[in-house]
Amino acid sequence: MKIGLLFGSFNPVHIGHLIIANYMANHTELEKVWLVVTPQNPFKKYGNLINTYDRLEMARLATDNADHIEVSDVEIKLPQPSYTIDTLTHLSEKYPQHEFTLIMGSDNLASLHKWKNYKQILKNYKIYVYPRPGYENADLASDPAVTITMTPLMELSATFIRQSIAQKKNVQYFVPDEVLKFIEDKNLYR
Repeated sequence: MKIGLLFGSFNPVHIGHLIIANYMANHTELEKVWLVVTPQNPFKKYGNLINTYDRLEMARLATDNADHIEVSDVEIKLPQPSYTIDTLTHLSEKYPQHEFTLIMGSDNLASLHKWKNYKQILKNYKIYVYPRPGYENADLASDPAVTITMTPLMELSATFIRQSIAQKKNVQYFVPDEVLKFIEDKNLYR
């Protein structure tokens, strides 16, 4: 099976993530997309990153009714910090029957040369890239492993959602209803 891996902190998961995952599962050769919840991105500071298991649960709530999108906790079980090449290698060894493709924004493609063993990623895995504002022409965009997709451009960010919640603004329609209820019930991002 051809599986796309969309890594993220999902702090919180929002409709932008789901639109990207849905697009990739329905408008590319991918058969499924796994949202890989990352405990801690090696390039980011902790900031207001909430509990990993709350983020995992929100991702699961958001994808309960999606037959082509699943949630993976693989990085929670691997040594920290999480490096994409280590996760890809682990998944390829654990599931040799699957072909894994990395899904990333054009902002991440622009900084891919800073990633651990990025040349190994380009050599062994396909990468599907979705557009992000201000990152149209990454140097690695012409690499044979890279496919630039026509995914709808999303300017919605988890940072905006967290800030809106902290300011007691309504975030309905930015996150799935089940995720919003979870955030409210647990009083997250206040």
